[in-house]
Amino acid sequence: MSIDNKITALITGFSSVNGAIYADRLASRGYNLILFVRNSDKLHDLATRLTDETGQSIEILTADLTEQSDLARIEKVVRTDASITLLLNNAGVGAAPTLLAADSDKIQAMIALNVVAVTRLVCAAVPGFLARGTGMIINIASILAIAPELWDGVYGASKAFVLTLSRSLHHEFAGKGIRIQAVLPGAVATEFWEIAGTSLEDLPEGIVMSADDLVDVALAGLDQGELITIPSLPNPSDWAAYETARRALAPNLSRASAAQRFEIG
Repeated sequence: MSIDNKITALITGFSSVNGAIYADRLASRGYNLILFVRNSDKLHDLATRLTDETGQSIEILTADLTEQSDLARIEKVVRTDASITLLLNNAGVGAAPTLLAADSDKIQAMIALNVVAVTRLVCAAVPGFLARGTGMIINIASILAIAPELWDGVYGASKAFVLTLSRSLHHEFAGKGIRIQAVLPGAVATEFWEIAGTSLEDLPEGIVMSADDLVDVALAGLDQGELITIPSLPNPSDWAAYETARRALAPNLSRASAAQRFEIG
């Protein structure tokens, strides 16, 4: 794509492996960057390198998205900076892989980051995108949004919310200039596992994708116009069949009478 110095991507979770790679790829595509992180001490060198290599403007701002005041500050940036054409909701965190092993405060913080922050930033971005007739929102979800049996606890439920939100946004704003993509990664070689209390080394090697591959495939899916990108899914017809079966339920999900199979009258 041609470089336009008036387009900016806002990325949350820049300090994660995925966030840093997305920053590299988007800067190479001609985006200026606004990067939000919890701790920026070790990231200025990376931002300087990206600027030197791409010529793009890169701004790093510190914020904790689980803190109300910090989240409000980011919302203000999203609402008022008319150069922002891409919002990447990359920040996210996992909790203990079972409900009984999880700390309630950590679960609340996870929901604040994975659900509340994503929702509020989307709500801040959409009015400006609509007014300008263009904009993209990329939400990083997880395969657990459709296969929660693979990981117990609340994390999968939080990512199911992200997937459902993305579907709803796509339906509501189709044809109004706003592109939506939900990315559903499987296991990726990042710091996520350590934070969630699970060792990456304990996972089968054959299921773990590199972060570089994840981001490159996700952007390829975006270029191809995908609403939902599952980076490791080899056959897109499998997803099409899933979607067809899901939509086939719709006519019978809400009816005036109960199904006869319940034999209630």
